[in-house]
Amino acid sequence: MIVVGYLATREGRQGIASAVDESARRKTALTIVVSEKAAGLTDEARTERDSELEVISSDATRRGVEVDVQVLSQRHDVAEDLVAVAQETNAELIVIGLRRRSPVGKLILGSNAQRILLDAPCPVLAVKTERAR
Repeated sequence: MIVVGYLATREGRQGIASAVDESARRKTALTIVVSEKAAGLTDEARTERDSELEVISSDATRRGVEVDVQVLSQRHDVAEDLVAVAQETNAELIVIGLRRRSPVGKLILGSNAQRILLDAPCPVLAVKTERAR
């Protein structure tokens, strides 16, 4: 089982694409974790998110990857959600997307990424988006 978080950002989409690739390569299932706060989304945004997740799931299924989408609204934050789902599913890998950072920013990893790396019960694959040309 591979676990990845859903974020509607360039980095989040790269993380999901890499997680699908890894799941297909390893011939294992994929769990996409959506951390949803109760007051966080409008109905329109929720519909847009669900449509995007359906496309991602369909594409992964065509590649032979079984996908489970877990929408979590009772937990605290993204890092905690990913680590908890990885523990619950006995995941073999967590995939996260990272932002590109300036040289100074590279000294300080994002707090969610840092917490996932430190608390994960399994290896973590951190991926960056391609540079804009």
